Amino acid sequence: MNERAGTIGIGVNAWVWCSPFDSTSVALVAKAAAMGFEVFTMPVEEPALIDVAAMKAALAEHPLRLHVSGAYGPTRDLTHQDPLVREQSLQYIRDTLRICEQLGVKLLVGPAYSAVGKRRKIPTAQREREWELAVIGLQEAGRMADDHGVTLAIEPLNRFETDLVNTVAQVKQLIADVGMPSVKIHLDTFHMHIEEQNVYDAIVLAGDDLVYVDASESDRGTPGKGQVHWEEVARGLRDIHYRGDCVIESFTPDCVAIADAAAIWRPLAPSQDLLASDGVKFLKQLLQP
Repeated sequence: MNERAGTIGIGVNAWVWCSPFDSTSVALVAKAAAMGFEVFTMPVEEPALIDVAAMKAALAEHPLRLHVSGAYGPTRDLTHQDPLVREQSLQYIRDTLRICEQLGVKLLVGPAYSAVGKRRKIPTAQREREWELAVIGLQEAGRMADDHGVTLAIEPLNRFETDLVNTVAQVKQLIADVGMPSVKIHLDTFHMHIEEQNVYDAIVLAGDDLVYVDASESDRGTPGKGQVHWEEVARGLRDIHYRGDCVIESFTPDCVAIADAAAIWRPLAPSQDLLASDGVKFLKQLLQP
């Protein structure tokens, strides 16, 4: 959570520029700081690629608040029928939580319950079983997170990226079923723009369980240049007294694996630097009046 009372921190996810994050990506910390960001989110696609020592050095020089985003491909799925895949998923979360603890990170965010892109019309009984598996898996992940002093922030995705958790009402039910204080809510304005009838009401429903927000435009481009109801987002965050961070998440077609998962087929701004620099100005005006 944001330590500065009364403010929402504005951040950027390294996916704006690169994928996967590795030792060569550490320089993005300095770039983000120079652009005026206060927060940096590091995606961990492959834990072995993360240079903890280099990140510690970069953050010592540029003391941004750091979060970690999980990456959940087909082999990271807590709802998979194969118990070996479920264990592999927990091992990935375990390895990523170790990195979080080493770097003093308090939030691991993302759709940890299932693989991104898993969308099918299935029988009710199968869906109920997968929900049950998600709850069981997140309870185990939540225990591990608690051991590392980390909170898991669980993200609903739109219907084209998952068939399990699409709305705030669903993620609220999921974390209630999990029943652990170390498992909270992560919302993304891109997914909300597709799935929620009223973004303000959705944020109010999330309430105190909301610990992380992705600022993503309706086309996944520059925040403020699309159709997201940003004033309603800001009003909702104010009314629940949100004191977490708001982080720009976007992608580039050059990031092959992520671009495919998120269906990024064309550039979303004249440059990724411009997307970030215009985005931080817009969000500071919106959320830090």
